[in-house]
Amino acid sequence: MFFTKLDIPKSSFEISHSDRILTLGSCFAENIGVKLQNAYFLSFINPFGVLYNPISVAKGIRTLLSDKEFTASDLIQSGSLWSSFSHSSLFSATSAEESLQKINSRLIAARNFLSATNVLMITFGTAWIFEYIKTGNIVANCHKIAANQFNRRRLSVEEIVSEFSEIIELLNKKNPNLKIIFTVSPIRHWKDGAHENTVSKSTLHLAVDQLEKKYNSVNYFPAFEIMIDELRDYRFYDSDMLHPSKQAVDYIWSKFSQTYFSDETNQLKKELQRLRADLNHRPLHIDTIEYQQFLEAVDKKKNRLIEKYSFLRGRIE
Repeated sequence: MFFTKLDIPKSSFEISHSDRILTLGSCFAENIGVKLQNAYFLSFINPFGVLYNPISVAKGIRTLLSDKEFTASDLIQSGSLWSSFSHSSLFSATSAEESLQKINSRLIAARNFLSATNVLMITFGTAWIFEYIKTGNIVANCHKIAANQFNRRRLSVEEIVSEFSEIIELLNKKNPNLKIIFTVSPIRHWKDGAHENTVSKSTLHLAVDQLEKKYNSVNYFPAFEIMIDELRDYRFYDSDMLHPSKQAVDYIWSKFSQTYFSDETNQLKKELQRLRADLNHRPLHIDTIEYQQFLEAVDKKKNRLIEKYSFLRGRIE
């Protein structure tokens, strides 16, 4: 063996296709969220867009647990765009009305989803934050506003643990059976600087470690360690040499599957992935007898799965 193999113990709880999974946080939360959706799990990905720092993630969860809706007073205008400091630029628009429509429609859908969520997956990206000087509030995204309007600093371990202790207790009151999986994104924030990025990631690891020891509902998945130790080679990175390549994401997803899925769930996942490949197949000649027979076979396969697993009804139809 020519690489360091990480020994990841099987989780004390399992995730199945009947669970509802909400992912929040950095780009890696999106990577796993998309993998879950492609395998026909019920998952909701980043209702506020990508959130990098723990305080913005916590603020998002507080908003989901409240009855708040965003109004024009929550937006800022920068150039031609209206944006929210609580959201990524995906929610920006050339009018306040359009931005608010995007924000609130997504918020309501996520709030309804969270009310019956079994698993919450949170990925921290960086401990560095930007405080808007006018208000003192920590922002999720600076929306290309001049840097001199923000104060940049690094969160302490104590700040993160204190904030998320409150969040976890709020979530546990709402749903005592909720399981929370924390990850630290393996993506380096190179603009912070090499040393600053390392200190930032270390801060996040220390905070998550304390939270895992403090709460039985909290579990840590070592995506960071898999990328840094097992996949210690630049062929596992994208062209920017910072983000994981598709091959790396696939490998980490396989490790996630081994950790949290039962043998039955993993088998169903493989069947559903084959079904998705069949459903996505686009032949050169759609009017052939062979293609019609192929469609009939795929339809039978789909119906057999729905008959065996009734919770798939509506997901693959």
